[in-house]
Amino acid sequence: MTLDVELAEVRDFLAAHEPFAGLPPQVLERLPARMSVEYVRRGREIIARGHDNHHLRVLRAGAADVRDAQGTLVDRGEAGSTFGSITLTQGNPSTFSVTAIEDCLVLLLPEDDFHALCREHPDVDAFFDAQRRSRMSGAVAGLRVSGSGHAILTTPVHELVARGVVSVPASASIREAATTMTEQRVSSLVVLDGDRLVGILTDRDLRSRVLAAGADPAAAVTTVMTPDPVTAPAESLAFEALLTMTSRRIHHLPLVDAAGRPAGVVTTTDLLRLEEANPVYLAGDVARQADVEGVARAASRLPRVVEGLVGQDASADDIGRVVTAVGDAVERRLIALVEEEMGPAPVPYCWMALGSRARLEQALATDQDTALVIDDAVDDAGLAWFATFAERVTEALVRCGYPRCTGGVMASSPQWRRTLRAWRREVSSWVASPTPEAVLHSAVFFDMRPVHGDESLHARLQQHTLASTPGAATFLAHLAKDAGAHEPPLGFFRGLVLEKAGEHKDRLEIKRGGILPVVELARVHALATGSPAVNTRARLEAARRAGVIGDELADDLRDAFEFIGYVRLRHQSAQVRNGSPPDNFVDPATLSSFEKRHLREAFAIVRSAQQSLGRRHLTQFVS
Repeated sequence: MTLDVELAEVRDFLAAHEPFAGLPPQVLERLPARMSVEYVRRGREIIARGHDNHHLRVLRAGAADVRDAQGTLVDRGEAGSTFGSITLTQGNPSTFSVTAIEDCLVLLLPEDDFHALCREHPDVDAFFDAQRRSRMSGAVAGLRVSGSGHAILTTPVHELVARGVVSVPASASIREAATTMTEQRVSSLVVLDGDRLVGILTDRDLRSRVLAAGADPAAAVTTVMTPDPVTAPAESLAFEALLTMTSRRIHHLPLVDAAGRPAGVVTTTDLLRLEEANPVYLAGDVARQADVEGVARAASRLPRVVEGLVGQDASADDIGRVVTAVGDAVERRLIALVEEEMGPAPVPYCWMALGSRARLEQALATDQDTALVIDDAVDDAGLAWFATFAERVTEALVRCGYPRCTGGVMASSPQWRRTLRAWRREVSSWVASPTPEAVLHSAVFFDMRPVHGDESLHARLQQHTLASTPGAATFLAHLAKDAGAHEPPLGFFRGLVLEKAGEHKDRLEIKRGGILPVVELARVHALATGSPAVNTRARLEAARRAGVIGDELADDLRDAFEFIGYVRLRHQSAQVRNGSPPDNFVDPATLSSFEKRHLREAFAIVRSAQQSLGRRHLTQFVS
């Protein structure tokens, strides 16, 4: 039905909500007249999964839930929320359902008007692009725990073809075809009449139709090939190709382009290899390796996994957990291999991850941060055993792509390998006498998580740590001071501050000024309240529950942390794709105006939170 409310009222409503708030006044004046209105009762669908949608829908009043194909809640919208942009840009039918959880009044903008608005106003287009990433990330979360690879198998099948078409003409002999297959090291080739595909010859055909049947190698290849084989469009999806092959019981599928010309051959092995890009498969594959070289080969696939997750719009939090899980699998397998070589440990111990991996936030540009807690019953011979053990594990990690920590924070260093009693004394010393070195070491060590061994040793050490810090005002003040030392790269007029010299000149250092400050803020709040949480998001939530920070700041810091982390991971993924080692220095030229604007907002949130933390703790600071 036509819009039955005052157009001026709708205009004012749109002007109060993103992305319409930034539109020029003349555009806002015209927009309401292009809209219609729909009333949806509670429990009814606004957009139905599996059905076509041809409108952008703006929630004028009420609330609605967005759920993915598995029924997982992806988003919850209130007045001002928009729905339908994914189908309008990615195509129908809808892969999400939007259901009213209250009686709703919905404004409908036709798809033609939506596309015109996005074309003419890049910031609006960028807004909906970010919204699509956000809503899709919730649906991707299930990928971490699913070994099926279904999400992975949405890869276009042509991306699996590693080489051009290997072919012989229809006039070739069987011997010539077999020679070509041997020289090209392929298990199949296509047979062409001109540029028309007339058949396929596989190694199975050579065994069953030539060797077993005693065929003459000088005969024409057309006598033993499979004529007019099943083909698939090169642009089809991998899971469609796999369904075709399993239903037809074939192992080689020729691909053809839009003109019907051969574009390559995909095999069942190629398709099943996609499972190797599934993080669950990768972690399991690591655990099956029999030596360090095997672990290294398996671990080398991790960047590909990250690239795939970034391409599927997984959140930075999701990806950090995946990278961490693979890192844990690598470390556990290497520890087991070293134990097999050296024999059982003389006393119980706990191998711990520190830093970003302890927080489940590891990215690609990372080194080792580890520590070892040893049972107090160890003797001198046992300490020597653990020294050798830790060095061997550390060196194996280097061979698997995890370089040594430049600061020496590794279990192979004596100061990071102690008995439980010695660790308790060290923690107490750090808290009682917060020298710069003590604050630096505690900041790393207090982000600890057990990876292998007797977890009760970690639990007792963590209990001692949490009991030591809440009342330690001077120590917390020093820690808060350090948390404010990493300034976000934001200039006086909210411009992004770039590196001024060195190999990363004119790049944006996104870790030191964006990610670390949030980590440090959350750590101080956790230690001040005695929270056992280690993950940054969990620490922020604990600080919210304790009333240390308000709801708005907790939400803002969580979102800023996620956005900055996602920009970093996308940058690292692009570097891996281009064959460059991943780092934390982003070229601002690769950022959209939307990303630059939101990075500035994220950095501003971090700076404000740092100032608030300083006011809370530094009044008690003793220099």
